[in-house]
Amino acid sequence: MTENVPNKGEIEVPIEETKGETVVITEPPKPVKKQVDRRSFFSWMGLAWLSFTAATLGMAAAIGRFFFPNVLFEPPLTFKAGYPEDYIIGAVDERFKESFGVWLVRNSEGIFALSTVCTHLGCTPNWLGAEAKFKCPCHGSGFYKTGINFEGPAPRPLERYMISYAEDGQILVDKNRKFQYEKGQWKDPDSFLKV
Repeated sequence: MTENVPNKGEIEVPIEETKGETVVITEPPKPVKKQVDRRSFFSWMGLAWLSFTAATLGMAAAIGRFFFPNVLFEPPLTFKAGYPEDYIIGAVDERFKESFGVWLVRNSEGIFALSTVCTHLGCTPNWLGAEAKFKCPCHGSGFYKTGINFEGPAPRPLERYMISYAEDGQILVDKNRKFQYEKGQWKDPDSFLKV
């Protein structure tokens, strides 16, 4: 007869003592309560505080974005451009090109406001006084002083903005209203200021 050695978690119970045989009944091991050591405790607490801090910062950022949303700070669409006497006949005034995207042009009949946006791809042309034309640096479109296109890929003339007198006698440019030459809108009295 071979002797059976019980494994861990097995209990040897004799059935009949007279025959000398034994039967092994296995029982599941009793769970051992594991005690948390100090290092594990502080590791878990550190992770918990790190998670709490990250969640708090995330919520603070979301609240901050709510109170301070992305806003484009653009110049106003209506602005005063001084008095008509400030403009020389036959000259292109570029003082509002950077700040408002407008050229003011005065001829013998009056003053009009031209957009500084090329009608080809939206670049900003430059005024070339020696050649008496607007020239786009991107693809070479050329425009006369009146804004009419004559060279390059620009499909149409520059747009004009509404121009009028303010209550105090200054020139008032309103970029909310645009006038396109090809639609016959340059004949509208609001696209040109008689001086």
